[in-house]
Order: sequence, then structure tokens, then C-alpha cells
Amino acid sequence: MRRAAVHGVSLFLRGATTVGGQAVVEGVMMRNQDRLAIAVRKPDGSIALETRPWFTLLRAEWMKRPFVRGFFVLIETLVNGIKALNFSAQTALEEEGEEEVKPWQLALTVAVSIALALGLFVVLPHMFSLGIKVLGLGGGTESFSFHAWDGLFKLAVFVGYIAAISRIPDIKRVFQYHGAEHKTIWTYEEGGELTPAAARGYSRLHPRCGTAFLLFVLSLSIALHAVLIPGMLAVYTPDAAVAKQAYVVFAKFFMMIPISAVAYELIKYTGTNGNARLCRVLCWPGLMLQYLTTGEPDDGQLEVAIAALKGAVDK
Repeated sequence: MRRAAVHGVSLFLRGATTVGGQAVVEGVMMRNQDRLAIAVRKPDGSIALETRPWFTLLRAEWMKRPFVRGFFVLIETLVNGIKALNFSAQTALEEEGEEEVKPWQLALTVAVSIALALGLFVVLPHMFSLGIKVLGLGGGTESFSFHAWDGLFKLAVFVGYIAAISRIPDIKRVFQYHGAEHKTIWTYEEGGELTPAAARGYSRLHPRCGTAFLLFVLSLSIALHAVLIPGMLAVYTPDAAVAKQAYVVFAKFFMMIPISAVAYELIKYTGTNGNARLCRVLCWPGLMLQYLTTGEPDDGQLEVAIAALKGAVDK
């Protein structure tokens, strides 16, 4: 690992490779192939920069195949993101004595994060749809109306959650760094000069954003649940009512593996074919949602994002 203090960055680069990133606490993490860099604004105004190898699960060839790799990429992105958040929080608060998260702590954090996401976006909408059925406004799990209500509530929870947390001051700053990340990546991909003045003119919205990926996951889950769950129940349905609902919920859990794999291929396709009409249609909802998940950054935040990008691409 390499750690350095960066007070200003001005660099001209050509966007020869695809980069990605993530906003963290008072900073940005950027990834370029097997390398990541985390830049964080310290309380004294300087920028702490750390580069690391990208933790990957894609070691076997079969894991790298299209429509297989997506789930593994999702897990490794979550692992690298949590580690980057931990480093940024320690650096922003100057907690030099704190240790990196231990493997068991990281595994527990990833497991809890996945469990909370499944609870919020699978179990809760399912329970809501059961309530709609009790009220006589929808059918059972075999019906299309059940999954239509399930999908509607799932999207409402997702958008409502983002809108609610965007009002928290600390999260608002993270969203501004998210905007800085996108502007900096656009500047790099367009071959522009990597300065805050140049990056300021680019859009804070980007088609390869993780927000768009999550929206693809939700949309695909709505469509596939409406088709696959009734078919699954036609083959086998537990006799007990509680067992039937548990069977359906656990089936939805396991469907997240192929759903995330397909969503990953969609985000890659739209990211590399952005000018195609179909891609513009597919990208539009995710881009609109980014008005909630990104904010207009100031020059200081752009400077941090540029430092992270330089650390990721500068060998």
C-alpha cells in the first residue's frame, strides 16, 4: 500500500481505460482495473491518498463469464466499498490509532448489509402485498396483482429511502462527493484536463452509476418475480400458509443471484453503448434518480475526486 498527502492536483490524462468510483466520508474512492485509490480531505485541509490492490473474487475463469460474474462483482464491490468507507471515516476524523476492520468484522458487516437490504426490499414489500390481499385490493402470490403491488411498494421504499437520507447534512456531503466522482470520471473519459475548473463543466450524472445498477436490479426483480413465482408455485406449493409465504420469500432471496448477474450485464452494455437509442431509454430512469443521489460539488470536493483518480490511474 502507498499513502501520501496531496495538497493540489493538476494533471492531463487521456481516458484510455474505464474507471469507476464511490463516494466515501469526506472523499472519493476510484478504481482502475486491479487498483483502487482513496482520497480523503483531512481536518487540516490536506488530502490523504492511499492506493491498494482491488480485492477480487473473480479468480476462476468460470466466474468471469457473462451472466455469471455479476453477483461476484456485486459482493467484491461491497467488500471494497466497506473497507474504503472505514479508511475514510478514520482519516476524516484523524483516528490514527484505529485499526483496519478485521476479516470477521468485514464478513459480519457484509452479511448484515445484505440482510438489511433483503429485509427492506424483499420481506417488507412482500408483507405489504399480503396486507393488500387481506384488504381485498389484490390477489394471492400466484396472481400478477400481488407482484405488481410488491413492485410498486419496492420502488416507493427505494426512492423514499434515498430522498429521506439526502436531507441529512452528512449524507448530503457524501452525495456531493458522488457528484464530484462522476464529473471527474467524465473529464477523464473525454480526455480533458484534470482540474476542478475543467471538471466543473461536466455532468454530475453518469450511466454506469451504482444507482442505475440498483434500479436495474429492482426492475428486473419485479418482472421476474411476476413470471417465475407463479410458475414455481404451479410446480410445488407447501400446504401450510406460513410455509408457503416463507417458501416464496426464500425463493426471492436466491433469485437475487441471477437478477444481479443480468443487471450487471445491462449496466455494462449501456455504459459501452451510450449513444444507442435503446441504451438511452434504459439509462434515463437511473439518470433521473441520480438527481437525488448526487449533488453539485464545490472545487475542494472536485480536487479530492481528482486526487483519487490520479492515484488509481497513475502507475
